[in-house]
Amino acid sequence: MKRFIIALVVGLVGGGVLGFGAGIFFYPFWFLNDVASESLTGGVERTKLANGEFIHVNPSDPVHWGTGTVSLYDESGTRTVVHLQDDFEVGPGPRFHVYLVGRQTVASGDDFLNSEKVDLGRLRAFKGSQVYPVPEGVDVAAYRSVVIWCKEFGVLISPASLTRRSAALTLRE
Repeated sequence: MKRFIIALVVGLVGGGVLGFGAGIFFYPFWFLNDVASESLTGGVERTKLANGEFIHVNPSDPVHWGTGTVSLYDESGTRTVVHLQDDFEVGPGPRFHVYLVGRQTVASGDDFLNSEKVDLGRLRAFKGSQVYPVPEGVDVAAYRSVVIWCKEFGVLISPASLTRRSAALTLRE
């Protein structure tokens, strides 16, 4: 009887730990609505203000990473948008958000936390083109990075330092 109770306790604890681990791993896939690629709207004249490239800040961390490019556009003076390009991709996780950050180089969680920032909303997909409008009244010239941050665990996923365009490039699409 004693062996049965020990086996039961070990089985329950082991199953609980494995179930919790699997839940944490699969959580983003269950609750993040993976949307189809979202591109910029057509028929709008837009000026590219800045662009950047997401980096893997800590190569020894295989879980928290990002790659791809990001651009900041002014759309006919009506709104400003952050566009994660088609090549954008991050490792999956819960409650990732997109931020404009005042610091040029964000190399750690402390850099992010100690910076002026604007939350543009929850990341809509782990991969592909996505557009995030910047709230009205935000002076985008004061923000020099775009950062993907995990709000659930307070972890820096991937930053992209923005390079301002010396001469604004206007596109008509």
